[in-house]
Amino acid sequence: MEFACSHVVCNWQPEPSIPVPGSPAALCPPVPMRASSARMNSTQTLPERPRSSHYHDYDNRISCMSRSNQNRPADIQVTPPPLPPRLGDRSSKSQRYQRPNSLPPIPSTPPPLPPRGSCSNTEKQLSANVNVVSVNVGRLVDITNTAAEERSKRPLYCKSCRAAMSGLSVPRHRQQSIIWCCEFCGKENTISQPSPRLPLARDMLHVSEEADGDYVNLEDMLVVFCVDISGSMSVTTEVPVANNIKTPMYVSRLQSVQDALHRSLSLLLKTSPRRRVALVTFNDEVTVYGDGTGVPLTLRDWGLLDFDYLKDQGETFTTPHCIAESIKALNQRVHELQEHGATALGPAALVSIAMASRYMGSKVIICTDGRANIGLGDLEDEPTPTSRYFYTRLAEEAANKGVIVSVLTFEGTDCRLVEVGRLADRTGGRVNIVNTSSVLSEIQSVLEDDIIATSVKATLLSTEGVFFPHEENSTHKLVREIGNVTEGLEITFEFAVQPSAVDSFLRRDRVPFQLQLEFKTRELQKVTRILNEQRRVTTSSWVWVGSLNMGVLEVHCAQLCARLTMEGRVLEAQRQIHAQQELLKEISEHQPSQKEECVYGNWISTMSLICQDLTGDSKSNKESKGSSQARTAPVKGLSDEAANVVYQLKRAKSIVLRKCHVPSLAM
Repeated sequence: MEFACSHVVCNWQPEPSIPVPGSPAALCPPVPMRASSARMNSTQTLPERPRSSHYHDYDNRISCMSRSNQNRPADIQVTPPPLPPRLGDRSSKSQRYQRPNSLPPIPSTPPPLPPRGSCSNTEKQLSANVNVVSVNVGRLVDITNTAAEERSKRPLYCKSCRAAMSGLSVPRHRQQSIIWCCEFCGKENTISQPSPRLPLARDMLHVSEEADGDYVNLEDMLVVFCVDISGSMSVTTEVPVANNIKTPMYVSRLQSVQDALHRSLSLLLKTSPRRRVALVTFNDEVTVYGDGTGVPLTLRDWGLLDFDYLKDQGETFTTPHCIAESIKALNQRVHELQEHGATALGPAALVSIAMASRYMGSKVIICTDGRANIGLGDLEDEPTPTSRYFYTRLAEEAANKGVIVSVLTFEGTDCRLVEVGRLADRTGGRVNIVNTSSVLSEIQSVLEDDIIATSVKATLLSTEGVFFPHEENSTHKLVREIGNVTEGLEITFEFAVQPSAVDSFLRRDRVPFQLQLEFKTRELQKVTRILNEQRRVTTSSWVWVGSLNMGVLEVHCAQLCARLTMEGRVLEAQRQIHAQQELLKEISEHQPSQKEECVYGNWISTMSLICQDLTGDSKSNKESKGSSQARTAPVKGLSDEAANVVYQLKRAKSIVLRKCHVPSLAM
């Protein structure tokens, strides 16, 4: 676990105008702000908040002062100024200091002191929540190099909150048993096992001895190419040629896909000759070629409307041979493809996922250039609840079977990527818009993504008084279903302290955190990994720049803003973006990093354009009134280009944000 701030900041509170349903902000009245706050009118007064044990007002500021005295601003005095020279014996009238007559008269009462809440050049009110923790799930679920002795530890769980006993726990011996007072909920648990082995490590791993199925070799997994051969795939694009050739060359979308498939098959033959590969095409009917050696299966008419029938046809289709035995037949099938007809994308995706579900870790790569307009998942007109449910259910089916689905569409088209992209978003696949020259590189990148673990569930616990903003859960425990995990996957959690618990937290020295990861390996073993961490509580009203990890904040804001946008909570996403912009601006003035700032600012600007384009007067009015329907309504009017950016940012990684270019938008 990696935290964005070295300490837990207790005073941050979410925007009070739109409380999240179920959160403490919706259940408790907002904390009254001090009259010196920059947001308040100078004439407005509020009741004074009770003082904490440290007797200071929490004014939620960020300090941009350097810790070294040489770099301190001139207006901040580290040492008091020297006293003026003494004028001798002040008892003598002649030597007393005489005030010049030109100065105005001294007022009878001293002027009022400036309010503490007013922002100066050295401090700024902190609107962004820095209580964020990042988890590199891809690294944690890879247990190949874990020591054997660590695998034998069986967790001991709290009977109330199901927190695991760890090295942070302080058990007490009482007669023949051990009493453990849970550090998260306070419940006393009695451990009556004879001579139990108490956990001492902060990183515990338990691997179940029973495997949930047979061992699955990674080379036995299935790759299904699901290719669109509708009439629109005949659209051509000019491609660059050698300088000595003056005649322009045009390549159709289908031709670019065919060339990419031929080269990908040759690469698989060299690198993974035991890998199984199948081909599925779709236009106004779905054709299942498999490995190309048998008779194709054609599905049409009423069969494209029956979910169970399509699923059964995919699961019972002949098992493909490995690429070493079928490459000639597959190349021939790919070469013979021709464009015509409509687009039965939904039924083809269902059949492909059903075929791949027989092997955990299989992949489905969908290449399309248009909207689904025949059969299940029809998106020709405005998406209906039925079509949305279809893609959501199909994504769940794939995630439960350990199948990765990637969706590639062509630039300049509109295939309702916001709906079709759910397949990739839920299963850990890729969503991208390609052109005729980049199809090959994108397909090869998808082939390199291998599943490390499936059925991954992450649980983050903290002590009572902590809650998670932007989540429906209002307790100190958050459970998140992740599904498939590939290398490098990162997730983030944002937490805060309830207003009623601020004073009690300020009397604490440390706050405990526990992350529980439950998952299945490629060997189908059930694994539980538990990590524990403690963080000190800041007892001042300052957050030092040097204590912030901007890499964690960047990834979290990218993922959170993208998720809120896809859920229709656009105004919440806008507020997050604005808060991060202010924080980035303040920090960059003292710790400039032009390269990181350029990439970070690029995606912030792009997300701002997306949110501005989606925010309308009607939705703004509804959301400003706290309408839960407006916050949970699906996104409408999101173009494929915008959906592509949002889906990529939902799975943002720290390496990607720093080294890769975020796709631009032409709004």
